[in-house]
Amino acid sequence: MKTLLPTSTAGSLPKPSWLAKPETLWSPWKLHGEELKEGKQDALRLTLDNQDRAGIDIVSDGEQTRQHFVTTFIEHLSGVDFENRQTVRIRNRYDASVPSVVGAVTREKPVFVEDARFLRTLTKKRIKWALPGPMTMIDTLHDAHYKSREKLAWEFAGILNQEARELEAAGVDIIQFDEPAFNVFFDEVNDWGIATLEKAIEGLKCETAVHICYGYGIQANIDWKNALGAEWRQYEEIFPKLQRSNIDLISLECQNSRVPMDLIELIRGKKVMVGAIDVATNTVETPEEVASTLRKALQFVDADKLYPSTNCGMAPLSRHVATGKLNALGAGAEIVRKELSV
Repeated sequence: MKTLLPTSTAGSLPKPSWLAKPETLWSPWKLHGEELKEGKQDALRLTLDNQDRAGIDIVSDGEQTRQHFVTTFIEHLSGVDFENRQTVRIRNRYDASVPSVVGAVTREKPVFVEDARFLRTLTKKRIKWALPGPMTMIDTLHDAHYKSREKLAWEFAGILNQEARELEAAGVDIIQFDEPAFNVFFDEVNDWGIATLEKAIEGLKCETAVHICYGYGIQANIDWKNALGAEWRQYEEIFPKLQRSNIDLISLECQNSRVPMDLIELIRGKKVMVGAIDVATNTVETPEEVASTLRKALQFVDADKLYPSTNCGMAPLSRHVATGKLNALGAGAEIVRKELSV
């Protein structure tokens, strides 16, 4: 029987302190070789158990096997030099030292497929796996080869499609593409960004999602959001074209955000991942606060198309806080489910 309001996380969950430094993005691994492989699998079991206990319906790997949601995928591609690093402006917000594209980018072998296959053996629940979207990938690199954001995005879209098809074959039910860059580069999104995303999902039979958000709860993102004014209407620029796309699920950030909820009307007919957990604060939501956000969203999306979720990933948070937030998400969705079944 299909679950009403199926819960999921939008992205990462904190890693155990024995695997990587807590509350840190791009945290280096504390283990090496076979110990690291074993440690990642142990962490994956732990994060799955946390999701199960919290009542999360669509589970993920919590990105336990990767350092970063973009660069870990890029590390496995040829044509990218991680020694020749350059400083670039990420999403017009903060500077980061990133690898350089020095030749044609190609995928020599699967990147996450083995990890996804392992997760599939651990659970009978639906699995969602996240991949970086083409536009967010190009925004996390220095391009010294193609000299064209659009051309590089199309190359990445083809590579992502190869990976997505193999993830589907490994038993993944929903493939999510993370595109926080969609909230920044509106003209490019509408000119070719959504088209490259469509290329990335070409031929897939599983459900597909695009996660668009205002970023992790790091200071640069918090400062940017504080400068956006009383209403955050960024989604308005891209939702009309996404509504006409082949993507099944579209996410938006709703908890403690200034996003007008009625923007959901612009994606009428799509399934909507409603962010009901704020990842930029250590304050743990109550189940009732989660339920309140979901009730507001139900004014604009049918119940059978509402997927309660987190605003973004929770890697920078402590495990204790993230677990509390997961529990609140599961309990809050259950409150609304009961109200809908009366």
